[in-house]
Amino acid sequence: MEIWKAIVVGIVQGLAEFLPISSSGHIVLTQYLLGIREVGATEHASDLSFEIILHVGTLVSVLIYFKRQLWNMTRSLYTPEMKEERMMILWLGLATLPAVAAALLFKDFFDAVPGRPVLVSGLLIVTGLLLFVPRLLKGRERKVGFAGALIMGVGQAFAILPGVSRSGSTIAAGMVSGVKPEKAAEFSFLMSIPAIAGGFVFTLKDKQEAEGSYMAALKTCFNEAYLAGALAAAVVGLFAIYLVMGAVRKGKLEYFSYYCFAAGIAGMVYFSMS
Repeated sequence: MEIWKAIVVGIVQGLAEFLPISSSGHIVLTQYLLGIREVGATEHASDLSFEIILHVGTLVSVLIYFKRQLWNMTRSLYTPEMKEERMMILWLGLATLPAVAAALLFKDFFDAVPGRPVLVSGLLIVTGLLLFVPRLLKGRERKVGFAGALIMGVGQAFAILPGVSRSGSTIAAGMVSGVKPEKAAEFSFLMSIPAIAGGFVFTLKDKQEAEGSYMAALKTCFNEAYLAGALAAAVVGLFAIYLVMGAVRKGKLEYFSYYCFAAGIAGMVYFSMS
């Protein structure tokens, strides 16, 4: 892959991972537009490595932005009085379970969706609709807790589908369950840490089986172009986190839905004619 194409996709990943517009959907559609993927093809093993490395780039953004909260959670493991921070680790683990179960049970289905760009574009429209749900439904105000974490985890499981925004679906799910918007956004971004780390482990395992050795698998994931894309994703991703947190505080999350509608409709029209 040419480095400039990797950087372009990395910029898209950095923006779309945290803006509620679906990073996986935008990566897939951008790859089609750049010729990295071909319409009608269903096998994209090398792209899977690229995509998870881009996610690692955005993981760096999360680690930088939430370094204080993460440090406090680490301290809570050996500081008895830091119960709330310690419980946050438990809630993050709980929120990860639905996505893990969905990925294991429906792996073949999820793997096939990127080969259907019209469907991916349609799922962007679904994301737009999800962003409006908190305006219509809202539960009794609560902290993240057991129920909030589980509901947001279910939202994350649906977001395995490219085109359904992980941040959008999880933040909306949290707000519907009664979690304050800013706290829902913070928890959503923290949820990305085990999700991305787990995705990297699974992808590396698949690549190891395909390549025959661990070192060969690493080489397919860490090359010059992929790393350039990851660096672009990390820098742009940090900017995107600040942008989303600002939008959530101002109650303007659903404003992103208009973009999702426009991008989804445009994608459906364009790729249905390809």
